[in-house]
Amino acid sequence: MRRMSDADIIISPEDRLGPSTDPRPPRQRGAAHAEAAPHARPMRAEAPAVPKTKPARKRRAPLLATLLTPFQRMVAAGVAAIGVLVFALVVWHSGAPQRAARALGDSLLALTAKAGFRVEDITVTGRSRTTSEEILAALGVKRGDPILGLDLEDAKDRLEAIPSVRAAAVERRLPHALHVVIAERRPVALWQHDGVFVLIDGEGHQIPGGIAGYEDLPLVVGDGAPVATADLLELISSEPALASRVKSAVWVGDRRWDIHLDDPVGGLLARLPEDQTEEAWHRLAKLEGDHGLTRRNVTMVDLRFGDRLVLRTARPETVHTAGGRHQSFVPRPAGAQHAELPRRRERGG
Repeated sequence: MRRMSDADIIISPEDRLGPSTDPRPPRQRGAAHAEAAPHARPMRAEAPAVPKTKPARKRRAPLLATLLTPFQRMVAAGVAAIGVLVFALVVWHSGAPQRAARALGDSLLALTAKAGFRVEDITVTGRSRTTSEEILAALGVKRGDPILGLDLEDAKDRLEAIPSVRAAAVERRLPHALHVVIAERRPVALWQHDGVFVLIDGEGHQIPGGIAGYEDLPLVVGDGAPVATADLLELISSEPALASRVKSAVWVGDRRWDIHLDDPVGGLLARLPEDQTEEAWHRLAKLEGDHGLTRRNVTMVDLRFGDRLVLRTARPETVHTAGGRHQSFVPRPAGAQHAELPRRRERGG
């Protein structure tokens, strides 16, 4: 039998071992290659292999989002928001938050009162007609209450709601005093209404209480007279000679004044017009100054007509005396007659 030689071994390209088919690790393959070819050029070290990362797993959308359209999701979000709002309103209107806040506030105020900040003294200035009971009721506090618990603005408004008070101020004088300053309404006239006399101020506000000491104030009569009293007082003050003689004024038809001089019943009655009232009042003052209407038995002057003057005089009556003589006298306005004087005669006197 013939012995096999190297010529009998045929190596095809498929049988040749390449770099990728060498089962040895790369480091051992490089060492073996270096030993086989010591004079060969050294190979560049291979870069370390980058570990492969697993692809990110795709996040699945919620089932509700896949079932609803964008518009439906928007509607659902709106309904949820409305539900939350309605729930909050129900809780708020139940009063639970307010009660809790009030209870907490009361507890804190009680602590301040224990610390000495409590009402022990109340002083008032400017009071003459307003009673202390009215002031205490308006303040709404009593001895021992927390002084920090008083709302000063609310107390001020309640004080000014008292009919006799025009303005008020409240201040704390810590730790334990309250000081009240009030300005009362000043009576300027008496208003006769339904047989009752009531004091009124320049703004037409009624001032409760007695009228003792104010009997000499001008008397106004008629519905709505208090509101017009300020203008009346300004009018009569423009003629000082007549102003001191004004005893009463009647507000007629909610539009004009009838003024009585010297006596509310038997004095001179001046009927003023609705328009040009001030001119008529000055005209009356001139007539009285120039002609002395009251000395001429004139009981009424009608100034409502701009082109003429209407007068009413007392009618003299004659009576027989015991000696057979006749005596004339002027009665009260019960027997009266109207006289109309021309304007030229009025100027000439």
